[in-house]
Amino acid sequence: MRSIVAAPLLFLTACATVPPSHDVVIRNAMVYDGSGGAPAHGGVVIDDDRIVTVGDIGTARGTIDVDARGTAVAPGFINMLSWATVSLIADGRSQSDIRQGVTLEIFGEGVSMGPLNDAMKRELVEEQGDIKFPVDWTTLGQYLDQLVARGISPNVASFVGATTVRIHEVGYDDRPPTEHELARMKDLIRQAMREGALGVGSSLIYAPAFYAKTPELIELAKAVGESGGMYISHLRSEGNDLIGAVDELITIASAAGVPAEVYHLKAAGQKNWPKMDEVIEKITAARAEGIRVSADMYTYPAGATGLDAMMPPWVQEGGFKKWKERLQDLSIRRRLISDMVMPTTEWENLYLLAGGADRVLLVGFRNDSLKPLTGKTLAEVAHMRGKSPEETAIELVIEDDSRVESVYFLMSEDNIRKQIALPWVAFDSDASSLAPERAFLKSNPHPRAYGNFARLFAKYVRDEKVITVEEAVRRLTSLPAETLKIASRGRLRPGYFADVVVFDPATIQDHATFEKPHQYSTGVSHVFVNGVHVLRDGEHTGARPGRVVRGPGYRP
Repeated sequence: MRSIVAAPLLFLTACATVPPSHDVVIRNAMVYDGSGGAPAHGGVVIDDDRIVTVGDIGTARGTIDVDARGTAVAPGFINMLSWATVSLIADGRSQSDIRQGVTLEIFGEGVSMGPLNDAMKRELVEEQGDIKFPVDWTTLGQYLDQLVARGISPNVASFVGATTVRIHEVGYDDRPPTEHELARMKDLIRQAMREGALGVGSSLIYAPAFYAKTPELIELAKAVGESGGMYISHLRSEGNDLIGAVDELITIASAAGVPAEVYHLKAAGQKNWPKMDEVIEKITAARAEGIRVSADMYTYPAGATGLDAMMPPWVQEGGFKKWKERLQDLSIRRRLISDMVMPTTEWENLYLLAGGADRVLLVGFRNDSLKPLTGKTLAEVAHMRGKSPEETAIELVIEDDSRVESVYFLMSEDNIRKQIALPWVAFDSDASSLAPERAFLKSNPHPRAYGNFARLFAKYVRDEKVITVEEAVRRLTSLPAETLKIASRGRLRPGYFADVVVFDPATIQDHATFEKPHQYSTGVSHVFVNGVHVLRDGEHTGARPGRVVRGPGYRP
């Protein structure tokens, strides 16, 4: 009897004395490999920056050995629309996203950090807010390389902005590009694709992007299609002309022969909420015809942008300085205010779509004297000043010398659930990656900056059971990786890069609110980026192993 007991004890003692033979071993987890299939009990073994084993890991031991009992291990999450372009310059740790399991940030909604000309560089410096930085790069590839050289925790990738190349060649004028200008725009896009851009992105409600017509966008999409890139767009309308805007995206994809994605899919404005069913039908029909259309979304009923989104494009022509000059011209204000309160399909008015000034939250100012207004609604500030909301918005833009960051409450919770259930929808934060410290505390972000991905699991997977854990993992990992044509990421598979997250589906939780947004999510315990331990037991290690992830047209 004694020998029967001694044998397992000897085995355990031998295992305990075997030196580690791998860099990282994660054991005793429920493994969600990113495929969408049911999880299996097992682990993950990592050497250097690659996964070497998934599933049965036997007696493998690691220099870093994580007992993930009771939790899940999955590929690192991909943020399909990130605005961490500046926040990563200020703080490369990417705290608010890393703590939610995000290992890859995707930039480029309409504007990108290159290509820049001298005038654009000056503007980028002049328009800086609480975070100051030198603009000592020119191309998009140079920006991404500099970001990694500074040291960042997540991986990064970017689309080249359709607005950016338009400003580069046409400026802020409301006119089509000349034949020569369009050729130059396409050449700039080809250069960005060679540097690793994923495709071209547009944001068509904003000036000067609004001035670009469909044929121009088709030509830009054709340029990225030459090397396997895609077209991705903030639609020309998410509200009153939503159906026409979806038709335009499908037309561009079909005519250019490229895949296309809808940024932050939504139906904005209560009267437009019923349109989501027709949108889904149109995209489903296009996919059935072989046109590769997909979408992404954030998990909140409000969007965030600026007060420019409640003013018509004609008043913004020529860039910010011209816009500000017009706002100060009292002879122009009567027409402007009339346009701001008049329903239309000619341009996207988020003020009316939100339903009024009490549903517009002011969250970010440049001017220190205005910062006490942070967190107040436009209605509250208008009441304080004894003026109309429209005139108050105009004066705030002038006084702040900025578009004034704002949150608009626009969407239906029922539509959010409906969209989450769609198998071709990925997820985005549409926000910076922040930390509750230093310059970041000088404004209030949308809570999606701290909670978008945790909220998906907490509210829509665990509490409301809209989709399963395995499906949520697929939509955050392999779906975006396949859409973006990113090789060797997005799954737990031997030979893939070791971007790995360990989290507890039973406890993961967002805590950020619109009133108190600077609050980290909880429930993610470990994050590895390129095999490096970035989050350990829920705390950032300070490691910054992030790399540039290049698109299909990359030519070193």
